[in-house]
Amino acid sequence: MRPSLLPSARSLLGAALLTGLMACGAGLARSKPVPLPDPKVDIPAAAGEQTAVFAGGCFWGVEAVFDHVKGVRKATSGYAGGNAGTAEYETVSTGRTGHAESVRVAYDPSKVSYGQLLKVYFSVAHDPTQLNRQSPDVGTQYRSEIFTTTPAQQTIAKAYIAQLTAAKAFAAPIVTRVEPLKAFYPAEAYHQHYLSQHPDDPYIVYNDAPKLVHLKQLFPSLYKDG
Repeated sequence: MRPSLLPSARSLLGAALLTGLMACGAGLARSKPVPLPDPKVDIPAAAGEQTAVFAGGCFWGVEAVFDHVKGVRKATSGYAGGNAGTAEYETVSTGRTGHAESVRVAYDPSKVSYGQLLKVYFSVAHDPTQLNRQSPDVGTQYRSEIFTTTPAQQTIAKAYIAQLTAAKAFAAPIVTRVEPLKAFYPAEAYHQHYLSQHPDDPYIVYNDAPKLVHLKQLFPSLYKDG
């Protein structure tokens, strides 16, 4: 893994968090999951592989969550929302590229539906009520956004947000954006599967590892070991 000043800074921040210098905001730690999308609008099971793209804070934790969902064949950390010329970590970290740290999820829809992925995204992967931040990470690159890859995904994602809003599933308004995916750019190799490669990193221990605990608690039938 090549050295990077910004990931190192994340680790230092994680260490500070461990000493109680900042409040914990990682994961939702909800006592129960949010409801599934209305089955009338969920995408039916189909053969083959489909792709979903989610942004919700640092991609390390979001990727780790989907890596542990049954039916997910591969989760890849990367960038979405900007152009190819700025799809590079240090540049994206300025918050001025239009990119969001995102995760591309390749999944088998006969084993896990898009609606189930959305439920995991809203219940465990991130806090959809935080605008342009997640936990200690602040900036537009950490925004909550669903990048849809098909018109059907666009329909179900918007309908689900409306459903959660009507049900008052969260104490604060949902700020998640929904936009068609224009392009996804995989992140640098050292960002891929960061949690499994660096389980003792203080940032991971404090911010991301709890998400896997919540995933297993809330979705035991969907959870798979890495």
